[in-house]
Amino acid sequence: MVTTDRKKWFALALILAVQFMVILDVAIVNVALPSIQVDLGFSQENLQWVISAYALVFGGFLLLGGRSADLLGRRRIFILGTIVFTIGSLLCGFAWNDEALIAFRALQGLGAATITPAALSILVWTFQEGRERNIALGAWGAVGGFGAAAGVLFGGILTDFLSWEWIFWVNVPVGVAALILAPILLSESLDKHGQGFDIPGAVLVTSGLSLLVLGITQGRGWGWSSPETIGVFVVSAVLLAAFVLWEQRVKDPLVPFSIFRLQTLTAANVVGLFMGTGMFAMFLMLTLYMQQVLEFSPLKTGVGYLAVAGTAIIWANVAAAAVTRVGVKPALVFGMSVMTVGILYFTQVSVDGSYWTDLFPGFLLIGLGLPFAFVPVTIAAVAGTKQQESGLASGLINTSQQIGGAVGIALLSTIAVSTTDDALASGTAVPSALTDGFRAAFWAAAAIMFAGVLVSVFMVRGRDLQEQEAHVGEPALETAR
Repeated sequence: MVTTDRKKWFALALILAVQFMVILDVAIVNVALPSIQVDLGFSQENLQWVISAYALVFGGFLLLGGRSADLLGRRRIFILGTIVFTIGSLLCGFAWNDEALIAFRALQGLGAATITPAALSILVWTFQEGRERNIALGAWGAVGGFGAAAGVLFGGILTDFLSWEWIFWVNVPVGVAALILAPILLSESLDKHGQGFDIPGAVLVTSGLSLLVLGITQGRGWGWSSPETIGVFVVSAVLLAAFVLWEQRVKDPLVPFSIFRLQTLTAANVVGLFMGTGMFAMFLMLTLYMQQVLEFSPLKTGVGYLAVAGTAIIWANVAAAAVTRVGVKPALVFGMSVMTVGILYFTQVSVDGSYWTDLFPGFLLIGLGLPFAFVPVTIAAVAGTKQQESGLASGLINTSQQIGGAVGIALLSTIAVSTTDDALASGTAVPSALTDGFRAAFWAAAAIMFAGVLVSVFMVRGRDLQEQEAHVGEPALETAR
């Protein structure tokens, strides 16, 4: 554990900087996709794999990354992940074709899957349960929300002023600085009672989820009733079912299902899944709408997201304070509700729309909702866990968000493309057909986000948080109601 108050807050700053870089790379490629498509010869169907390859490997290996951090040492795994992520970022900028970029994005995702659970576990291990940890977790959650919004902003600036390669190369100096500072600021910690790894479990869950996304993405082209589509979905279901059975029988499972005894932790992961599904796809659809329909440049598109990023920054501290004052549940319900309303606002985008009428009000709502959703869901996801479970718990919530993002992008892209194709077949002009597709995707995203609101209302409870706070001998904070 970090021994001095000053050092622990410097350690938090380092952790947050690296996590910001990781989250940034989920969204930063959105604005650069048209440029990448032209330079590397991507087809329209395969373009979304620039995002999905990262999100899938990120989400698929997070649990193994969290387990590795607990068993081998959290600082050691944090450093290893930073090395892999930095190398992957460097190689992405040098990609010579579409297959190479997808492969290097997957390598980035592997590094991110190693960094994130180790970083969050270090945070939980360093800060005591209660107000101190809530402040640290609030900052972590705010970075998650702001990083997703800032990614599209920075992506537009870097693509327009430099080139799309720089959206990846910008990570390199950050990674190098983190490698220098980590041994100085971070103390080592591990679970001395841990037994081993569950490589088969990681392979089963990642393969199953990858095939699920492949089926959703390619189903329309293959035909939804074709042997290829049905076969992919069947194999995906078999692999995921095998993962569940394996986890129940293996001695040291990747996911001990006993952790789901905590209802609030379970609810937080369900909410995180819905949040990732709706949010990451929303940013992709909005970016394509601005560039393909409103004909914004990459820079103008990125600057347009200032409303989201700036609003998220303004409300981040308020959201962190609100969690302690009014509780996890009210803050989470408020954040998810505001994000739902924000996405609903985008269902009215028009082919001849403008930024100030069609986008700006929705951006303000999303910027308000992001910190109020990310901060409490992060706290709820680790509430009531033992310190030796911190890597697993942090891996679970990030897995939920990243897998939700990968599935959401595939699902909502399919809805948008299908609606657009149907409109084109009926003789609708291309801009109008594209707008119809985006509106359909926003309706689906709003429905998914509303499901997250319902889970927040009916499944999140205060007992799990209060029991853990009482266990450490502190007055139980009213962190969920």
